Amino acid sequence: MNSLMLNTDGVQIPQLGYGVWQVPADEAEQAVTTALQAGYRHIDTAAAYGNEEGVGRAVRGSGLPREKVFVTTKLWNGDHGRAEAAFDESLARLGLDHVDLFLIHWPVPKQDKYVQAWKAMEKIYRDGRAKAIGVSNFTVETLTRLMDETGITPSINQIELHPYLQQREMRAFHEANGILTEAWSPLGQGKGLLSDPALAVLSEKYGKTPAQIVLRWHLQLGNVVIPKSVTPARIKENIGVFDFILDSEDMSAIGALNKGQRLGPDPDTFNVA
Repeated sequence: MNSLMLNTDGVQIPQLGYGVWQVPADEAEQAVTTALQAGYRHIDTAAAYGNEEGVGRAVRGSGLPREKVFVTTKLWNGDHGRAEAAFDESLARLGLDHVDLFLIHWPVPKQDKYVQAWKAMEKIYRDGRAKAIGVSNFTVETLTRLMDETGITPSINQIELHPYLQQREMRAFHEANGILTEAWSPLGQGKGLLSDPALAVLSEKYGKTPAQIVLRWHLQLGNVVIPKSVTPARIKENIGVFDFILDSEDMSAIGALNKGQRLGPDPDTFNVA
């Protein structure tokens, strides 16, 4: 498993993680247990997913030392004005004494409390309750404002990113500011991407599934990536991407698939609290 260095006190994040978005609460413990047994050491949850309890039970029951499992959770939109209390609630649901990464889930620009939330998160970080802090779904504009008005640059920005939405401007901005890029919906949510003929060609060439080809593309770009599945065979398949390398021509072929096609909400207009 490759790890990447965050801009925070030498903290490293496993580059391939397991995401639990849309994993039902009553399935989360078993799904995360399966992922940990398959070799994943990075689990991504959120207060809004409603499954932090199951994630925590799986981590605590895994038999793995706590420092060997990287756990991310996120601050929900309606909690920007009470970030410390919301963090404590997430920590209690997880049953852990700290998380490795705490993110603002969405900026919610109409609400305009994300700077306030970040300042509270800086205290959580300084207190050692979160080993690193970052954001999710931020744009160049909201990230710039956050950096201009606060003291700590986010360690990571988790954004929708897949071959049909490659986010080149955001990735370049992150790189210029020492922020890692993390991809959610890295496989395009099963909405046509994995049936793309270009991926079928590469699948046959490398003897890998289209999903494995796409995940390998992410890794070679330097993205942190968090595929989600509740199917044990798929969970294991998605981690089998460290035994081959896409050549530059094939990386370019995937790069040519970009459509600017967003599947999730637009961060500039998503104001659900």
